[in-house]
Amino acid sequence: MSQSRIIGAVDIGAASVTVLVGDIVNGRSLNIIGKQDATSEGVKKGEIVDFKAVSNATHAAIMGAEKSAGAQIDSIYLTQTGSHLEGFYNSAAVNVSSSDSRVSEADIARAMSEAKAKKLSDDRLYIHHIRSHFLLDNRVSADPLGMQGEKLEVGYWSIHGDERKVRDHIHVINGFGLNVEDIILSSIASGTVIATEEEKRAGVMVIDMGAGVTDWAIYQNGIVARTGVLPVGSDHITNDLALGLRVNRKYAKKLKTSFGKAVLEQDDRQEKVWMVGDQMIGDRRIPKQSLIQIVRERVEEIYDLVKRQAGELCHEKFLPAGVVLTGGGSHLDQIDLAGEKILGVPIRRGELPSWVHDNLQRHEYTSALGLLHFALSGQSLDDSALQRKQRGLLRRVTQLFVN
Repeated sequence: MSQSRIIGAVDIGAASVTVLVGDIVNGRSLNIIGKQDATSEGVKKGEIVDFKAVSNATHAAIMGAEKSAGAQIDSIYLTQTGSHLEGFYNSAAVNVSSSDSRVSEADIARAMSEAKAKKLSDDRLYIHHIRSHFLLDNRVSADPLGMQGEKLEVGYWSIHGDERKVRDHIHVINGFGLNVEDIILSSIASGTVIATEEEKRAGVMVIDMGAGVTDWAIYQNGIVARTGVLPVGSDHITNDLALGLRVNRKYAKKLKTSFGKAVLEQDDRQEKVWMVGDQMIGDRRIPKQSLIQIVRERVEEIYDLVKRQAGELCHEKFLPAGVVLTGGGSHLDQIDLAGEKILGVPIRRGELPSWVHDNLQRHEYTSALGLLHFALSGQSLDDSALQRKQRGLLRRVTQLFVN
């Protein structure tokens, strides 16, 4: 008899809460059988500031998703973001202990344990330890077991966060009577489905621009090498327009969506646009140049902050495949061109894989789809190279649809 496991993928953002329901059959195939979005309240810059409001929105989305699926969720995969998240790289080297200089499981375990041994302060906890390839006598090895050498080295990109803020997200799910099976960083969840395996092996950055935060991750040799979170997102563009043009947020968001661009062109300098669009009393014309200049300044600031956070890795030498954009903010016109001027590498908007149903072919769903990607693999992100998680994964996706 076939065994079915119902998984919920929950992405709690500043603008919306997204829940996708996946039916994993025999650990081999995934059917997406339900989805629900709910307007988010109580989230600021990726962090919960009103627990009750977030709980209400999330529980409503979970109930709606279960109703859509016609099934109850067994467990939850949850995204995590927020400026409280930080990361560092730490490595450790051990001498191979056997008399014949062949690497044993004990040598590997000792090297990995020492590389992850750095203690955090009491108010911090680890989210991920993402392992790089091993080095055996300075030679790269994906699996050194049984190989001959003198010194074994391994390193981890370790991501940690404020314990209270992480637990707040978990308690939102627990309050609905569900358990969180795994927490995945938003940028990593997005990267699993929005960047190709070839790009990850070559070197690529994934930038997920949400409403309240911008997450990024850099892949090298198929593995996450660095991550970061900025407390700035597309909502800040809306706020800038509301203040700069002296309009309320409702109209500011409409202006951003309808006329916002990240690059000012000659034709924009003389054009004016209507604030409301009905040309009735209270409506007024706004210089398009002023609108675009406000948008451009904020977009350029976001890219500049990403460049500073990423440091030397944000260079064409380390990013031959450039940058892939996703998230709701990536819809902004010419946002890719604006980024190329700042980062100095090619930028493209990501495309979700063809196996994703038309109903989910939106950048707002990238992180949640990535969570289901991890759930299907049945492995933890930690202590494994990302390409091992994904090897053959797409071949195991037989159906993806939404009722």
